[in-house]
Amino acid sequence: MWTEELLNERLTSPSKELVEDIKKLSGDIMVLGAGGKMGPTLCLLAQKAIEQAGVEKKVIAVSRFNDKIVAKFLEDQGIELISCDLLDLKALNQLPEVENIIYMAGRKFGTDGHEWETWAMNSTLPAFVAEKFKNSRIVVFSSGNIYPIVPISSGGCTEADRPGPVGEYAMSCLARERAFEYAANQFGTRIFIYRLNFAVDLRYGVLYDMAEKILNSTPISLSTPILNCIWQGSANEIAIRGLLHATSPANIVNVTGPETVSIKKTALKLAALLGKEALFEGVEGTDAYLNNAGKSIQMFGYPQVPINTLIEWQAQWLLDGGRGLGKPTHFEERKGSY
Repeated sequence: MWTEELLNERLTSPSKELVEDIKKLSGDIMVLGAGGKMGPTLCLLAQKAIEQAGVEKKVIAVSRFNDKIVAKFLEDQGIELISCDLLDLKALNQLPEVENIIYMAGRKFGTDGHEWETWAMNSTLPAFVAEKFKNSRIVVFSSGNIYPIVPISSGGCTEADRPGPVGEYAMSCLARERAFEYAANQFGTRIFIYRLNFAVDLRYGVLYDMAEKILNSTPISLSTPILNCIWQGSANEIAIRGLLHATSPANIVNVTGPETVSIKKTALKLAALLGKEALFEGVEGTDAYLNNAGKSIQMFGYPQVPINTLIEWQAQWLLDGGRGLGKPTHFEERKGSY
């Protein structure tokens, strides 16, 4: 039976590869924007890897920490917390100099009508962060949305493909990348740009969204027929291990699962496990946001949990009464409106 404790344990158990990479990594790790969906378990995963590696290293979590449950979760694990509004440049510049930075700060939902806030967080702030930590290694969280929608027969966009962002959110994500690329080329800052497509934590994610629609008898749109996703535990491992692959010029890597996931077939599998009927609307399209993770898999290996297991876990999580975070992915959005 799934519990919150078991899920967190699964998400924060380091692989032997991560432990070995932590041994090679000099300096402390500071996570900027640690209070979001992935940040808390990433911090704890890094902390456990450090303990198992038997090395002296701190994990520092930086966020506004509006969610006090998240703050307590991290404090209880012995992780150092710094409460900071990163858009307050005085507070930003008072942060300690740390050799390793994982930059997770960003804004997506609520962009429509408040585009200026999204651009401030996603494009203006990165320039100041890149200047402040120009002597650090930096893993920069970005999005697969910076690529254009492509035919499902294409195999997905690779890192060599030109960006084609649709909508202000995606454009601001590309601007974030360019700010850090400037630092890599101008200052020699070591940068790893991490283009993520849909991390799955059973409390949120594309599988949770589909399962919730099935339970609520809400039709699932087929306009986007396929997608990529990855177990959040694996996604967080790649972010931490990516510190050793930060380079100047920047190293750009797509991070997602190797499978091309059919929306309709996945929904039908979830429905059977949940004992409900899946409802659909629209016709299956012929293109989608689709990323090729071949480079990432070559560097870090296959994700720990395959898609069929994730589908089974997601259904059981809900059957066991597992909670949701109330943060839908809007995976079906095709016009960049968030």
